[in-house]
Formats: sequence, C-alpha cells, structure tokens
Amino acid sequence: MKQYNSLLYFLNHGLWLLLLLCHIQILHNKRFCSGSSMSRNKAMVESLQRYGVIRSNKVAEVMESIDRALFVPNGAGAYIDSPMSIGYNATISAPHMHAMCLQLLEKNLQPGMHALDIGSGTGYLTACFGMMVRPEGRAVGVEHIPELVSSSIENIQKSAAAQLLKDGSLSVHAADGRKGWPEFAPYDAIHVGAAAPEIPQALIDQLKPGGRMVIPVGNMFQDLKVVDKKSDGSISVHTETSVRYVPLTSREAQLRGY
Repeated sequence: MKQYNSLLYFLNHGLWLLLLLCHIQILHNKRFCSGSSMSRNKAMVESLQRYGVIRSNKVAEVMESIDRALFVPNGAGAYIDSPMSIGYNATISAPHMHAMCLQLLEKNLQPGMHALDIGSGTGYLTACFGMMVRPEGRAVGVEHIPELVSSSIENIQKSAAAQLLKDGSLSVHAADGRKGWPEFAPYDAIHVGAAAPEIPQALIDQLKPGGRMVIPVGNMFQDLKVVDKKSDGSISVHTETSVRYVPLTSREAQLRGY
C-alpha cells in the first residue's frame, strides 16, 4: 500500500509538473506569436546571425528593415527558414538563401551602384537591393509573370523601400529575365533566383567590369555559382554551394509546370 501511495504521489505530481511545463511553453509561444511583425522579422535575422549565416552588420540591418511577411502570400510562415510557394509554379527563397546572396554581393551593393534581380518574384530581394544601393543607386527587378510584378510593386509600396519605388531608383519590370534589363546596364551586382542550364550570355554582357553575379546553374543537380567579371572583361566562376531552385525558363513553360 505504501508503494501504491508513493506511485500515486509521483504520478499526480509528475503530471502536475508536466502540465506546468506545457503551460510555460504555451505562454512562451503565445508571446512570440503575438509580437509585432517587425519584432518577429528581427528575431529571424538574429537567428540567422547566431547560426553564422549572416556575418555582415549591413546585411542584418537591411533584412531587419524589410519585413519578409509583406512578401509572402498572406504572411503565413514568413519567418520560417524555408522556401515557400508564391503561386504560378514559383517560390520565394528561404531566408538563409537571401542572406547568403546578399553577403556574396555586399561589396557590389554599395550606395550608388546598380543591381539587377532576375526572377524577382514577390519583390523581397529587389527591395533589399534598393535599401543597400540607396536612392543614388538603381535596383531593378525582372519577373516574367505579370501578376507577380503587380503584386511585388504592391508589396514594396508597403515596405521600407516604398520611397525608392516612388522616386524611381527602384523598379520592377515584366520581361524574360534571361535577357536581363539593358536599360540600366551595366550592373555591379546581378542575382538570379532560378536555375539556368548555363549562365546566360546576356547577363554576362550586362555585368560591369568589377561586378559580380550570383546564379544557380544546373538541372537535376544545381550549384550556386559566383561569377566575377575582371577589369579586362574576362570572367572567373566558382561554386559556392549546392542548391535546389526552380528552373529559369520561359513564362509559358513555367505556367505549364516546366
């Protein structure tokens, strides 16, 4: 009987402790979820810093200033480190990939420089580019799905980059990104958000001497390539990491599901 009572005591108090721990966790989650959108965006950036994905204060500052929730459909799961569907067989890259690309391009995203974002989707990275090159520079997004171009402009208008869009130093265009955007070339920085079977010559041609392009290349197996153009016009290419992106293709092929 004594052992039976001891067992009941343990079960009752053990269950109470378990319920208490669950209640504490629920309160913690509630506080996190009920925080402002910008505070959760900041927490996402801080997490990427802790894991060493973001090493630059400038990249952290820009990613904190552009709320990712504004660029994800319905804001759902905006701060999860995962790619997300944005419709039209397209995705928005995971935050760690955006951070990596911003880090790789940081020296070519200084105030006054020109930046091109191919496959700009919902406009997130284009907005980040705008914040880095500032009003004296030029940030250009190119997206071949007109509906995404329209929604990306609306997203940017709600963000910290809204004034850049208004004054014309940031723009988004509906076009075939494989051909770049010659109007504001040459570019100090070019980012491509979809995987090309090979690096498009038009993008190499529009890259400024001293400029850098980040582009995923491959079909089933893909690598993130970093392309640097030297002052004499020659290029060097190195592989940064293995990746998995949707293909860089025509609008028709994308809408068909590639």
